[in-house]
Amino acid sequence: MSSPLYVALDTPDIARARAIAQAVRHHVGGIKLGLEFFMANGRSGVREMADIGLPIFLDLKFHDIPNTVAKAIQALGPLEPAILTVHASGGRSMMEDAKAAAPLGTKVVAVTMLTSLDGEDLHSIGLQRDPHEQVARLTELAREAGIDGVVCSGFEVAAAKKVWPQGFFVVPGVRPAGGSASDQKRVVTPRAALDAGASILVVGRPITKAENPDAAARAIEATL
Repeated sequence: MSSPLYVALDTPDIARARAIAQAVRHHVGGIKLGLEFFMANGRSGVREMADIGLPIFLDLKFHDIPNTVAKAIQALGPLEPAILTVHASGGRSMMEDAKAAAPLGTKVVAVTMLTSLDGEDLHSIGLQRDPHEQVARLTELAREAGIDGVVCSGFEVAAAKKVWPQGFFVVPGVRPAGGSASDQKRVVTPRAALDAGASILVVGRPITKAENPDAAARAIEATL
């Protein structure tokens, strides 16, 4: 990939998404499209964004019984996304079936722990309070399932890489130094995430909400 930086275009407005993608296309390695974009624009919207010429990270975070997830991923096959996400907490069989159903060349990565959560949130749903332990456990499960990698915060990526040295690590919740964390609770700078072992970095609002998205993307790229 030309750059480890992926821009998150979490908007239902496809015209705005296209405009931002066109503006930053020379300073990012790909485009992340999540639930908000997909629910508003569907498969045709993904195809339209793919026409820009950047790899598509389709972040739909599948979490269901194995057969349902496999059928859903098969239905997306013609889109040939570069990366797809599932939830590691869906279990080993679900991840195995997701990988088997994915198009050749599509990386399947498992979300370990959302960056909007912290230790207290884990405790509230009946899990131990240590995010590092939770991420390490689910990273090992993902490795055993034969998928390509995991999604984790920059705080846990070093621990995940220790568990899975050859894994592919997606780090969201990345913010430039001095940037607002917004609804993210576990954020790091782009440089720190790369140094800790990130394969790609996902940045949204610091680019998409900037007065000049191209300048914001260039400024982040310059730190890498």
